Amino acid sequence: IELDVHFTSDDHIIVIHDDTVDRTTDGNGPVAEHTLAELRALDAGSWFGLQYAGEQIRTLGEVLEHYKGRHYFHIEIKAGCSPGLATRIIDLVRGYGVANDVTITSFWKPWVDESRAYAPEMPTGWLVPQGPESQWEDSIADQALESGFTQVCPRADIVTPNIVEILHSKGFVVRCHGIINESLMRHVVECGADGMTINFPDKLIEYLETKGR
Repeated sequence: IELDVHFTSDDHIIVIHDDTVDRTTDGNGPVAEHTLAELRALDAGSWFGLQYAGEQIRTLGEVLEHYKGRHYFHIEIKAGCSPGLATRIIDLVRGYGVANDVTITSFWKPWVDESRAYAPEMPTGWLVPQGPESQWEDSIADQALESGFTQVCPRADIVTPNIVEILHSKGFVVRCHGIINESLMRHVVECGADGMTINFPDKLIEYLETKGR
């Protein structure tokens, strides 16, 4: 399971995708300007379906405690300008005994570098390139190799078989992101990527079965 983490204003690490609470709760404003208590008071479920009304935002610790031993975690660090966040996340991961079941990822390379330096035994993934209109550059692979990352995670709409081949030749696992429809899902598979972050894994499993994979 892939999840995204941010800091609260009172220094707690929570699981939420967006920088603000506007889209997925009945609140508004930046996540970083709310305390944990304020965030817990929000309805984080109704936007998805009435059966989830009243669902709360969870801390990373609560998620790790609930799912440890049952899932592998890809933890994407979303928050920027929060010194030591990667280190604190890794301490939390180690504290819950799931260090062997976690890959740390981020678009912001300093977070991945910090993770690599603090926990060299833990897999790391760099999400690239940054920004919706940004394009692939071969220097990305060289930078990731120099930093010792485990994964390079290209955006689905720009990945090609050649990019996957380049990354595989340098020893990287290739896991794509930004799969917003089934067409991109099929494209990622045909490019030879090792995996993808996807909101409809049932469709992916069905497609792979039709391909005999």
